[in-house]
Amino acid sequence: MSDTVAAKNGVTTQYLARVADDLEQNLKEQERLGTEIAVLQSQLAELEADRAVLVSLQEALGASSAPATPAPAAPEPESAPAATVVDKKDTAAPAKKARAKKPAAVPVQRARKTKTAAAKPAEPRQPSLVTLARDFLTSQTEPRSAAEIAEALAQEHPDRGIKKTVVRTTLEGLVAKNHAQRSKQGSSVFYTAPDPTEPSADSGASSE
Repeated sequence: MSDTVAAKNGVTTQYLARVADDLEQNLKEQERLGTEIAVLQSQLAELEADRAVLVSLQEALGASSAPATPAPAAPEPESAPAATVVDKKDTAAPAKKARAKKPAAVPVQRARKTKTAAAKPAEPRQPSLVTLARDFLTSQTEPRSAAEIAEALAQEHPDRGIKKTVVRTTLEGLVAKNHAQRSKQGSSVFYTAPDPTEPSADSGASSE
């Protein structure tokens, strides 16, 4: 009887261990998907902000070039009475002059657009999160967790809105490319800069 109870307990223990592993894998998958969604939402927000700037710039350029179009219509009232005196050949002359003046507005509009574009200073390009994380690991002498790295980068770049989940995904990408090393102490994961003597994935690919 005791052997049967012991066997049942062993089976139960195995099932509990398997369920625990499945739960851990499920949690990791949820974190991975949540990180990807956060990255996509961040990219979508940047694209929407860029579109708003481009739309406002387009509207500004359109408003500045609008007064140039009605200028050729001014001579029409003076040429109307003359049409009753002269023949058809003479009446065609003002129309030709008006048509000749219309293309002149195009260079004016282009010049205004160029001047407006030149007046807006180019914004400096910020380094990517991959570069920030890699430089931070290089400057450290001890392993750091994803939370520590995210906190440090958020303090250095408060305008970037850096999140822990995005930083963890970035660090795992560096590990996959041998640009960082991953170690585990208990249930905690730490990251360090790669060993200078260990070749990276990029250098191995280039040598082939």
